[in-house]
Amino acid sequence: MIWKPSDYAGWGRALKASGDVARPERRAQAQSLSAQTPAPAMGMRRSYGDAALNSGGRMIDMTRLDRMTGFDPATGLLEVEAGARIGDIAAAFAPRGWLPAVMPGTGFATVGGCIAQDVHGKNHHHAGSFGQHVAAITLLQHGKTVEVSPDTPLFRATLGGLGQTGIILKAVLRLMPCKGDVMMVTERRAEDWEEHLALLDGSTASYTVGWLDATAKGATLGRGIVEEGETGAGLVKNRTRFRKVPMDAPHFALAAPVVRAFNAAYYNRVPARGRTLVKPIGDFFFPLDKIHDWNRLYGKRGFHQFQCVVPLAAAPELRTMLEDIAASGLASPLAVLKRMGPGRAGYLSFPMEGYTLAIDFPNRDLARALILRLEGRTADAGGRLYFAKDGLGTGARIGAMYPELADWQAEVARADPDRHLETDLVRRLNLRNAQ
Repeated sequence: MIWKPSDYAGWGRALKASGDVARPERRAQAQSLSAQTPAPAMGMRRSYGDAALNSGGRMIDMTRLDRMTGFDPATGLLEVEAGARIGDIAAAFAPRGWLPAVMPGTGFATVGGCIAQDVHGKNHHHAGSFGQHVAAITLLQHGKTVEVSPDTPLFRATLGGLGQTGIILKAVLRLMPCKGDVMMVTERRAEDWEEHLALLDGSTASYTVGWLDATAKGATLGRGIVEEGETGAGLVKNRTRFRKVPMDAPHFALAAPVVRAFNAAYYNRVPARGRTLVKPIGDFFFPLDKIHDWNRLYGKRGFHQFQCVVPLAAAPELRTMLEDIAASGLASPLAVLKRMGPGRAGYLSFPMEGYTLAIDFPNRDLARALILRLEGRTADAGGRLYFAKDGLGTGARIGAMYPELADWQAEVARADPDRHLETDLVRRLNLRNAQ
């Protein structure tokens, strides 16, 4: 296996790394790499920060190990290699009446990445996290395969465990029955923060998500659009047209007046009475995937995303955070609010019952300072940061956010005593050391 010097980045492009990367074609090659040159694994690098970076070290690119190797239509159990992409699984099985039970906001996320971050989706309030639908995992530890079942501490350390317990080689997923490969989507305006929360709290739909106008202030603070979706059967024209951002956008492309104008137009595209649409599944679950390299819209300096979850009772504190964001004039059009349930599979899994807020910011000094303040307020509110999105946290309050951190550390120390699998994020947040 050839190691090639590479420069690579997280999806936000603000954090980068250089080092040797190997890309195995078969499981046996990955096993040999794990035995001879232990290194962390990466997939499509859709984590925004440095979760899939190893500056100055080596990385194993698992994206060619993407085969779906077995499916039982009686149970919905799918055996799949770690490099398989969630969008490809959805496209292959939705016409047959099955979907991944939990899907993140991009279909380019790999199964291995979804396990390592224990991702959530638009149905978390009903279905919980990705790891709650994983029936088995096969890890590579020092060249040896280890079968991991859900009733073990190793499983809980692997789900949301940032790849620190071993290289995720393959998994068995429990797919969820669906009615077909289209979505019936209802869009409704939320005129302010209180109405937005009320619509999220009152939703009984299988899938629910809110888009926020993070530039709105005063009486319209928190306004946005709440989307509710159900799978359906029938014919719908596939309107998906893939576009590519050909160059890094100039600095002024996301200036405050431009963002305010875009957000106002986007909000007003939905009639005051609301509307119902029929969409291809990919258009609902992965709307930004239609724009290849959309991260270039933030310019060559890239961007950071802030995503937190706070308990239900901390909704007033979350509103205060949104007030600060709106007053800053730094937010991009990409801002999402969701209601989460309690479901989580791992010691370091992000979800808790509450509200999760995610907002992108161009990589500027003022934005970085704002994000650090928001992270402090998240901790004060009893909430958590999402490792899949974080690129700026210091780690001082991670122990309070994740009370099972010591259990994770103990399991990881057994799995990787020589720390071959550490990544930039793990070192930056000091995750493997006592806190």
